[in-house]
Amino acid sequence: MNRVHDRGGWPNETPIDLTDHQIMDWERRVDALHSVLSSKGLRTTDEMRRAIESLDDERYVAMGYYEKWTAALEILLVEKGVLTTEEIDVAVKDSACDSDG
Repeated sequence: MNRVHDRGGWPNETPIDLTDHQIMDWERRVDALHSVLSSKGLRTTDEMRRAIESLDDERYVAMGYYEKWTAALEILLVEKGVLTTEEIDVAVKDSACDSDG
């Protein structure tokens, strides 16, 4: 059975947006974290793919590229016992509070 990530997009008449996307700071941080975790042996390409493909269809469709990476990294870090979901939630909340002021 094909899952949402196997479909390659929903067929429609809307042209593909080929304009450059301005990368936001949080996306740069996710990319950097991705690289660091890879260099430390804490994630592989195959693990990332499996984690992204484990997202339910609704979440997968609703998320952007780096949002999927973020969700996958959280899945892997929790699976490997590096962090708990609660520790990640607190860190994200603290980070959001720091950027508000």
